[in-house]
Amino acid sequence: MPTRILPAVGDPDAVRSLTTLLSQLPDAEPVAPVTDSTQLIDTLARLAAESIDELPEVVVVHERIGPVPALELIREVALRFPAAGVILVTSDASPGLFQAAMDYGARGLIALPLGYEELASRVHAVAQWSVGVRRHLGSSGDVFTGVGGTVVTVSGAKGGVGATLTAIQLALAAQASGRSTALLDMDLQTGDIASYLDVQFRRSVVDLAAITDITPRVLADAVFRHDTGLALLLAPGDGERGEEVTDRAARQIVGALRSRYEVVVVDCGAQLSGAGAAVVEMADTALLVTTPDVVAVRGAKRAVRMWDRLQVRKAEETMVVVNRHTRGTEIQPPLIQKITGTAIAQIAIPANFKELQAAVDAGRVHELDGKSVVKQALWALAGELGLIKGAEGAAHRNGRPRGAVGFRRRKELGR
Repeated sequence: MPTRILPAVGDPDAVRSLTTLLSQLPDAEPVAPVTDSTQLIDTLARLAAESIDELPEVVVVHERIGPVPALELIREVALRFPAAGVILVTSDASPGLFQAAMDYGARGLIALPLGYEELASRVHAVAQWSVGVRRHLGSSGDVFTGVGGTVVTVSGAKGGVGATLTAIQLALAAQASGRSTALLDMDLQTGDIASYLDVQFRRSVVDLAAITDITPRVLADAVFRHDTGLALLLAPGDGERGEEVTDRAARQIVGALRSRYEVVVVDCGAQLSGAGAAVVEMADTALLVTTPDVVAVRGAKRAVRMWDRLQVRKAEETMVVVNRHTRGTEIQPPLIQKITGTAIAQIAIPANFKELQAAVDAGRVHELDGKSVVKQALWALAGELGLIKGAEGAAHRNGRPRGAVGFRRRKELGR
């Protein structure tokens, strides 16, 4: 059986050199090269969605691939597509880089300039490893074999618009439908998910920030299992510790959750940090919650423009959810859509805080009456987004495959 090899190389000269050598290898079947990290993830996701056997046995990543740095890209590939072996091609063959590449999930490293013998040996070894992994995955139902769960971020146009309640109810709806669901609080300084769900906790997302290899056991130790079945990864009790969660750590944490749960809902709050921006960037669906008033809608427009300037996410890739909606208000969803330039959720959440107040004050929003029109609307929104098992989301993840916006170059964010 020929070994399928997918080169990921951004430099045209390097593409020609690498594909020429790969085509000379015995039993090798090089496929069309991809030129950036976004294209690589999209290609692998499409193949994995068909079958694990459709994935190439070997992925060759050049050190100058972009926009995501090569090591970060290798980690994402290794986490989401464990049956594909990754080789890093680099001009720096030092022991330090070799160790770093192994830590990030590479199966081998080849030094530039490329040599036929070294390339043949490394490709053969990685291909054999990949075949062994696939044999193991095929015989064990407990090993994760998919391309990863759906990640939905919920951000607020400003504080107090209902982003946290929205995130919680979306997660509860997904869990109740039979999907394994994690709820992550990335409102690192002022996160309130624990208060809304009456949870006393010891560990938080900060406990994972300094860990370079988040194993399933390490993740399980940090996650709080709620009575509803939700897996909660909470914000730190001491807000100043939120600074310990870097954008790199946020990517690793969300990637680990995505690999273990079918749905990951992230409350990002109303303040944009580097970590929060990284999560919004890699999400399948990014929701921005606003209320139908001038101040909140201005905040939504400001947030959308900032995300676009920082290359976190384009306006058309963002979905606005209108909370506390009434028919009599002057500002209606179509106007908000026109002002922000975003998609707009078909489901608007009605204004009825009276039915929420008792559950919110008691910290028991998971026990909200099923007859609540607010709860019904939020669960309908979960169906629109495709988070409920068996439901076809009208948004269909904003019409974009996973990864299309998760791997763009992002400008450095100031604290």
